[in-house]
Amino acid sequence: MTPDHIHRRRWAILAVLLLSVLVTVLDNSILNVAMQTLAQPSPTGLGASQSELEWAVNSYTLVFAGLLLTGGVLGDRLGRKKALLFGMALFGVASALCAYAGSPAELITYRGLMGIGSAFTPPATLAIIAQVFEPEEQPRAIGIWTGVVGLAVAAGPIAGGALLEHFWWGSIFLVNVPIVIVALIAMVVLVPESRDERAGRLDPVGVLLSIAGMTLLVFGVIKGGQLGDFGRPEVWGTGLGGLAVLAGFVLWERRTDHPAFDVGYFRDRRFTGAVAAIGVCSFALMGVAFFMVFYTQSVRGYSALETGLLMLPLAAAQMYFAPRARHVVARYGPRAVCAAGLLVNAAAFAGFLLLGRSTPIWVLAALFALMGAGLAHVFPPATVMIMNSLPREQAGAGSAINNVFRQVGGAIGIAVLGSLLSAAYRRGVEGQFDALPAETRHSAGESIQATLSAAARLGDEGRAMVGPANDAFIHAMHLAAITAAAASVFGAVIVLVTMAGRPTPQRETEAAGAGSPQPREAEAQR
Repeated sequence: MTPDHIHRRRWAILAVLLLSVLVTVLDNSILNVAMQTLAQPSPTGLGASQSELEWAVNSYTLVFAGLLLTGGVLGDRLGRKKALLFGMALFGVASALCAYAGSPAELITYRGLMGIGSAFTPPATLAIIAQVFEPEEQPRAIGIWTGVVGLAVAAGPIAGGALLEHFWWGSIFLVNVPIVIVALIAMVVLVPESRDERAGRLDPVGVLLSIAGMTLLVFGVIKGGQLGDFGRPEVWGTGLGGLAVLAGFVLWERRTDHPAFDVGYFRDRRFTGAVAAIGVCSFALMGVAFFMVFYTQSVRGYSALETGLLMLPLAAAQMYFAPRARHVVARYGPRAVCAAGLLVNAAAFAGFLLLGRSTPIWVLAALFALMGAGLAHVFPPATVMIMNSLPREQAGAGSAINNVFRQVGGAIGIAVLGSLLSAAYRRGVEGQFDALPAETRHSAGESIQATLSAAARLGDEGRAMVGPANDAFIHAMHLAAITAAAASVFGAVIVLVTMAGRPTPQRETEAAGAGSPQPREAEAQR
């Protein structure tokens, strides 16, 4: 039971936790609209190359994904409030350093530092929610949490566009600092400390294996996306190396008597189905969000701020439906709701086939709203299932698993769908660059933005390249969108198969003082 004095202020605690989630997610999506500015020479930008811009994003993703499980485990063992305060403080300091970075290399380094701080934040917030809310209220609280995450993803481009119109590029990072300061003060005052009182000593081998495995896997995915070729030895070799290390992590965790995370929980089909749903949903969502920015800005000519405003229907739908999804789950069950949400997403992604060079923009807004409604019926029930499948003592590790699958799924989606988009686009513009010098033709075909930049340098002679480039991009976008739709349908099938049956939630079993033993104990008794 939650102590009365904590129970009474649970909604204030949730508000503080949401503030920390909002600022960390918001900043990551803000950066997406600043790419063009950062590519310009100083003092307007940093004169960053395409590769440097990619690593400004990827250094954060790589470190964040690699340390998520570690952040959750350390929070469970050492204290979730301590982990949250450390993560937010480091995030704030790194944000200030990013704002005044003097070179692309410094920005990449400080973004990695931000990733370290962020890795301690989402696991701690969900774990604290699991501590201060009773099971019957958790679906509502987690629905609000996922709704705010969706709001932050959509609000990031709006905030970034507004800041870039009035201030220098560093403002997109500096804006974090006062928010972090307010959040830290509120956390010290309101958020209670909690930890796994039954945890044994730390598992440094397991922690190091998880860091190494996740880092290698995500690096391979990112590198494959950059090169547009997953057949290169440095890509598949690194990815397979990461999978091998993660296999070693699983073997170690099964043998040690003080595991960082009990992998036996993956035998719970509800737990496994939930993390699979989150991974597949993130794969499709992040991959589509990546190329939609180029459609709105490069093909349709909208500004960064206008592009952000187009995301509002997605945020509004998530904010409305996510807290209410628990009612649908209560009536139809989580399996049916998650599968239906994924199918709604598939329909939204397939709807991108309607988009062309002059399609009314309300069509895109409607598709975003449909997407938001689908996401709101996948992430909240899946997250609740993950958190309720574990004992409260391991809430941080469970939250970390949730975020690992969300982050890795998104990274793979960007890499795979981005590579598919790039390859299809390059095929579509072959033979269109005869007017360019031979040494610049390859780079001009890397992306539609590169083509438009090359065309602009040619002046009137380059205008003939614009139409074919737009057509090639739209065709490539359609191919990537239908792939995302197929992935969502596949995810719905996985959910229907893996979520069959409703095993008794771990916490309900503990509360009843009876029932099946813990996964590791059950294994030992067989």
